[in-house]
Amino acid sequence: MRRFRLPLRSAASVFRRHAPRGLRVRLVVAFLLAAAFGALLTAGLTFHRARAAILDRAEETAVADLRTQLDSLAPDLTLPPTAEDLRGLTRQIDQAGGARAWHASASYRGGEPVAASPGTPPVPDELRRAVQDSGRAVHQRTEHDGRPWLALGMPVAYTDDSGDTGTGTGADEDTDADAGSLSGLTVYAAFPLDDDRADIDALVTAAEAGAVPALALALVPALFAARSVLRPVRRLRHGAERIAAGELDTRLDASGRDELADLTRSFNTMAETLERDAAELRRLEAGARRFAADVAHELRTPLAAMAAVTEVLDEDAASGVLPADTEDAVRLISEEVRALARTVEDLMEVSRFDAKAAPVHREDVDLRTLVTKTLQLRGWAHDERVRADLPEPAPVRVDPRRIDVVLGNLVANALHHGRPPVTVAVRVRGDRVEVTVTDRGPGIPDEALAYVFDRFYKADAARPRSGGSGLGLAIARENAALNDGSLTAANHPDGGAVFTLTLPSAASSPGTT
Repeated sequence: MRRFRLPLRSAASVFRRHAPRGLRVRLVVAFLLAAAFGALLTAGLTFHRARAAILDRAEETAVADLRTQLDSLAPDLTLPPTAEDLRGLTRQIDQAGGARAWHASASYRGGEPVAASPGTPPVPDELRRAVQDSGRAVHQRTEHDGRPWLALGMPVAYTDDSGDTGTGTGADEDTDADAGSLSGLTVYAAFPLDDDRADIDALVTAAEAGAVPALALALVPALFAARSVLRPVRRLRHGAERIAAGELDTRLDASGRDELADLTRSFNTMAETLERDAAELRRLEAGARRFAADVAHELRTPLAAMAAVTEVLDEDAASGVLPADTEDAVRLISEEVRALARTVEDLMEVSRFDAKAAPVHREDVDLRTLVTKTLQLRGWAHDERVRADLPEPAPVRVDPRRIDVVLGNLVANALHHGRPPVTVAVRVRGDRVEVTVTDRGPGIPDEALAYVFDRFYKADAARPRSGGSGLGLAIARENAALNDGSLTAANHPDGGAVFTLTLPSAASSPGTT
């Protein structure tokens, strides 16, 4: 027959899968298992001691009774005895046994035991050898016809010089009789231990009957213990949930001096530290935002004046009235003023995002129209470096100005950092509309993909002035989010960077804000 054995690892995984998951259940089960183990251990020790006491009492009583009978019957026996004498002796012993139901036999000088009753169990060889070797009473528990029996062997010794016999040796004596004092007569007796076995079975039944109530009673303190442990744990969980929800002023009552109370105090200390640090961070962040907004606002007026002056200087430089060196300086100043003005405008836009004050005016438009207008406004409509792929209508409900900013930043970024041609493609994907801007450049470094939309981040840190202020992509992502869309960056398998703007279609877009 083929045997299947569950691997140890599989058995462990099955146990873990079906093991109790709740802490309350595990505490109760552990408490009950400990109670059951203690009850079983106590019951086992009690049963062992009680069983030993019952059997020892039966053995001692049987030895004493047999000795008493031999003391009264053996002196009348003539030595050496005949087989009839031995049979008569054993018959008298059987009759004197009464309720004990003796089955006796006797032997003389190592001969075969002679019994008066045909149903007498055979004398075990081990018992006969033990009696002969020790010269004293010996008892042994045996099995006969499926029943437990107690077999006794007791030698008979001379008691005086006249040759009378008696039980000069017994199981309770400290020393063996002299070999010369033994008469050579040995009496064996056996009787069933049915009553003692019934007493032992009653002990087992009582232990089994008491196990279930004991476990049921142990369930009550187990539930109370689990509740006392889980109550502070549950409070800690609720406190942690409130902290995670932003309620940093959460504090828990800590009473007692146990480990859970220490844990609660540590939780309160942690919450206090988090609240203090969060308040400090909010203060610093608000100060930084206010500083950026104030700086940008204060720069707008002088930049407007500088822009007006540079326009006049640009006209003079274009007319050729300025020396060559002055003309180059004017053009350089004009470019820097325009770049500074764009940076200030970007900072103002970022400050509006942070203050949640950026207005959104939605309109129902075709995204293809927005892409076409963006390319036309920036002079890319007829630029061979930029291609438009607009095969199907793409209705959306968005703020056209903000989507124009997103598209303009993406195409400008592709032209500046990638290689032409730059492809702007519009596709409808179910209830979403996607605009992808793909270039043919080297792509975005893998380590920079996670940071391309961060403010002031530049992939080429060694050339900080090569790519604008570093706010264009961050502003593009914010504008996409204001229109319930998303903006992602990736690398094309064939090379180049791919920026994907995803917007809800007009059917699934929310109402005007």
